[in-house]
Amino acid sequence: MFLPHRPALLRTLIASTACLGYAHNALADGNGRSVPLLPLYQQECASCHVAYPPTLMPAASWSRILSNLPRHFGTDASLDPASLKTISTWVQAHAGTYKRVSDEPAQDRITRTAWFERKHREVSPATWKLPAVKSAANCGACHTKAEFGDFNEHNVRIPR
Repeated sequence: MFLPHRPALLRTLIASTACLGYAHNALADGNGRSVPLLPLYQQECASCHVAYPPTLMPAASWSRILSNLPRHFGTDASLDPASLKTISTWVQAHAGTYKRVSDEPAQDRITRTAWFERKHREVSPATWKLPAVKSAANCGACHTKAEFGDFNEHNVRIPR
């Protein structure tokens, strides 16, 4: 957003973003807008799996996931209250709102969204079972730039 006629507002927005601790890296949402990454989110979530871009699911799905961290897909991923509040606020602000993610996926799994299944329908069941892949949730096994939020098909390498 370019605001040449509102420099004070622009400075406030820039300062607010810096104070929140956003990294310079960014993910694109479904409308091509940049979504700044929250370092705390990356630190906590990427310690076990790729820090999935919040734009990949609707806010209601993220809310259920974050409210059930002690039983996060079979693992205790509990956070201290302050971290949980910070991450929840950020995820809710950047959750997917565009048509592709408007439906809440089964079990609040990104891999069960209609768009994920459509984009990956050519992947054979045997590929998901490869030792280097293990499951559809292991984005980094094939998407070479997944840790940067880049899931472009031109950066895919299927392990053998």
